Amino acid sequence: MNPSADATQPLAQSVQPDPIAERFHFLVNAPALFNAVVTALEWDVFAFLADHPGASFEELRNFTGVPAHSLRVLLHAVCTTGLLERREDGTYHNARVAEEFLAPDGPDSWRHILAGWKEIYYPAFAHMSEALGAGKNTALAAHEGDEPTLYQRLSHNPALEAVFHRSMSAFTLKSLDALVECEEFATVRHLLDVGGGDGTTSVRLATRHPNLSSTVFDIPSVSELAARNSAREVGDRVRLHPGDLFVDPFPSGVDAVLFSHVLEIFSGEQITELLAKAHSVLPSGGRVFIYGYNVSDDETRGWYSARLSLYLNVLASGQGMAYPARDYEEWARRAGFGSVRTLTGYPYEHGLTIGTKP
Repeated sequence: MNPSADATQPLAQSVQPDPIAERFHFLVNAPALFNAVVTALEWDVFAFLADHPGASFEELRNFTGVPAHSLRVLLHAVCTTGLLERREDGTYHNARVAEEFLAPDGPDSWRHILAGWKEIYYPAFAHMSEALGAGKNTALAAHEGDEPTLYQRLSHNPALEAVFHRSMSAFTLKSLDALVECEEFATVRHLLDVGGGDGTTSVRLATRHPNLSSTVFDIPSVSELAARNSAREVGDRVRLHPGDLFVDPFPSGVDAVLFSHVLEIFSGEQITELLAKAHSVLPSGGRVFIYGYNVSDDETRGWYSARLSLYLNVLASGQGMAYPARDYEEWARRAGFGSVRTLTGYPYEHGLTIGTKP
């Protein structure tokens, strides 16, 4: 025993936790906990507690209809994430974040986002070593068809394609308000929304800017989804033009082209090609808008950007990433655009790069 030791001090000294170590311990348990949260969503636990705060275990068991032991295990898992709270009296409550993010069931609900990640994204990540090692999206083999991208193969599975686009649309809505409010769109008359998916972005832009009309250019199976969405929202101000981004010409007669959450799918050479196609259909003074994830300039920060980049390379397209803004700016200049700049500070690591045709 060290005689100089202060006997009044506890044997275990108080030490500040290492935040990286804390993150590590959460990370290695996160796959199981993620699926527990999605299961709680599927069982409507968060929505039930929003309507019945302070529900007892027995009330939750009666509501979910699952075996008591199974519910006990699930509630323990979700409580460890902090999304659920179990009070001293044994009642359960949503944490503030769960009340805001997980209880609602609107079109931008995390329920839809996480369902897509569970069904499509995360099963593919088990093939990450193989896919990155081969430089090819080998996880695509789990989906029917022989097309080279997930987006094309999903047309063989309409039910899963619907899950995918609900997930994509919901997450798009999380960052869409900032894009829609950008003053640059106030002077756009006819927008070409390239890779516009189910039309979510075009509908919101047309709703916000009454003088704007939009043409959604995407593959035929996706355009059918856009037709249903746009018709009930803004009528004929959002039109559809099915086609292949690289094979078919872009529609003419537009004064702006938007690439929202689409260019990150491709290589730099392909992105330059698509930007050149946009340049060719624009008049002098026409603008290109590039909206999506931007990894930090030093490529060391951005959880959402990292997840997207891995998903693209392992499953979706076998290439691309959440590029830094400087890359998009350089490709836009190569395609012939001038006055190129990037607006930053958008939600979920997004940026908006804008270029003008001289």
